[in-house]
Amino acid sequence: MTSSLPQPTLSLSADEARRIALRAQGFLGAPDRKGGVRAMLRHLGAVQLDTISVLARSHELIPYARLGAVGRQTVERAYWTENHAFEYWSHAACVLPIEEWPHFAFRRRVKRAHGYRWHKMRDREASCRLVLDRLTADGPLTSTELGGAKNGGPWWDWSETKIAVEWLLDTGDVVCTERRGWKRVYDLAGRAVPAELLHDDLDDRECLRRLVALAGRSLGVATRADLADYHRLKGEQVDAVIADSGLVPVAVEGWAKAAWADPAALAEAPRGRHRTTLLSPFDSLVWDRPRTERIFGFAHKLEAYVPKPQRVHGYFAMPLLAGGLLQGRVDPAREGTTLVARQLSLTTPKAAAPMARALREAAEWVGCDAVRVERASTPEEVAAVTAELKAL
Repeated sequence: MTSSLPQPTLSLSADEARRIALRAQGFLGAPDRKGGVRAMLRHLGAVQLDTISVLARSHELIPYARLGAVGRQTVERAYWTENHAFEYWSHAACVLPIEEWPHFAFRRRVKRAHGYRWHKMRDREASCRLVLDRLTADGPLTSTELGGAKNGGPWWDWSETKIAVEWLLDTGDVVCTERRGWKRVYDLAGRAVPAELLHDDLDDRECLRRLVALAGRSLGVATRADLADYHRLKGEQVDAVIADSGLVPVAVEGWAKAAWADPAALAEAPRGRHRTTLLSPFDSLVWDRPRTERIFGFAHKLEAYVPKPQRVHGYFAMPLLAGGLLQGRVDPAREGTTLVARQLSLTTPKAAAPMARALREAAEWVGCDAVRVERASTPEEVAAVTAELKAL
């Protein structure tokens, strides 16, 4: 950090920082049910997408965790109708509020200057022209409808059409307007993005300033690394705009690094009811593993890509949030109308009751009428959670 940055003027306890983070992420206090999924998306600024579907896909689990049993079709409609959102590269591939389109101009410029991703086109001009002509004539299409995504080899063996449309997505000539059968649906940006937002007029500094400010608001309190990670910026990009972001420098008990907070998050003490729920590993409350461990003292790892014999907590272990703490995790699956806790663990025996409530609520949300605990860290945990489930 440079010496010219302002020094912290406010100190926060570790508990205050944790509660601020929870409220900023929508887990403390009454949820905005009137605004629903769309209000949640605008506040978070980004909802990560991922191919894994266990209880549901991750972008469905995010509103469920905050708002309760929102219908899955309601979630999809909220994201993908009325030009409310678009998909682009943020923390990863994310659903983003459409009003943030201008603020990703800096990233589109980088992609455009680079000329390609990891694939190169044989004839970029002709291939891109073909894609744009098809979208112009036929409206929104998937890559399959455009002519096929694969060449017949492994998943990365993309067709020329797929390479072209993905490059046009990177540069902003086309936009992903929805997912259909988990395939991206592409449309012309000029047709899908509202006219008042369809520009790359903002310079890099203004784009970065907005994204750092948005990350600060969505996190509540954050270090430089936290702010950078939210939209996958570089540390020096954060440094360049932090003084103009509107965020306030703070010192947090136990945090080795300097931090900044959203002034609105400091305006009043974060109070209200805590949400008890299971979290997607891709939830923005926990997607940054070092931050999660710093705030909650909870080390979490996605083991979906770890060989099965080496997994400790399971394929898609979901942390349990209860009482404002991460109190365990469970690897869920469905067998018919039974939700199966294939592997669970608790940080304290008192977490058995909230784990049971979270499992029962999740089961009802996905249409299951029974819950079974298959394995746990100890036989006592199996017995305790099973007993709590029977008592519900």
